Parts: sequence; C-alpha cells; structure tokens
Amino acid sequence: MGIFDKLFSGSSEPKEEKILPWQALTDISQLNTIAEKSISKTQLIFKHSTRCGISSMVMKQFVASYDIEMNADLYYLDLLSYRDVSNEIGYKFQVMHQSPQLLVIKNGVVVAHASHGAINDMALDQFI
Repeated sequence: MGIFDKLFSGSSEPKEEKILPWQALTDISQLNTIAEKSISKTQLIFKHSTRCGISSMVMKQFVASYDIEMNADLYYLDLLSYRDVSNEIGYKFQVMHQSPQLLVIKNGVVVAHASHGAINDMALDQFI
C-alpha cells in the first residue's frame, strides 16, 4: 500500500509559502518612478483581479515559479482597488488592459507583456 499512501495521504508538515518582494502599486505617481528606475533595473508589474479565479490561479503559479534572486523590482497592482492606476498604466506604457497581466519595463518602455496563462510561459531572465 506504499504507493497509495503517497498518492492519497496528505503531508502532516505544513507547506512553507514563498513570499515575493512585492511592492504595492497604489498611486499613479509611482509610474514615473517605475519608468525612471527601469533605466538601471528591470521593473515588473503584476496586475491582479482579486475577484477572478483565473487571476488567482495564475498568480499562485507565478509566485511558485518566480526566481527571488532575479535582479528586478516587482510591483503588485490590485486593479479592482486601484482601477485609475491600471488605466494610467495602459496610457503611459501603451498596453491594452488585461487581467491578470504582467508587464516588463526597461528603459522607460514595456519590452514584453503577457496575460493569463502566457504570464508563466515568459522567460523573464532574458529581460534582466
């Protein structure tokens, strides 16, 4: 029964959750700072809808696979709470709104972006 025990029994040890170095994106003025900082360091913006199951699933996968050692600043936008910031991202960086969405910003411009499942297919290390 060893194989069935492994398949169907839960581990008694709690799973340690990975904590990412998120910076909350809550104000439109932060977008200028992000653009300026992107000249010397890659900036990532993760736009998340807290009421969407797909967005939550993609975010969990992103967190699980994200390399914490990556030399990039990582911003989190709760787009339901800060819709004005989300709208301004579209104008400033010339990307159509999607949710969930990940934007990669270098030298003041978006060099890559993806939404939904394509977020976790991005090879972020190529932009660092």
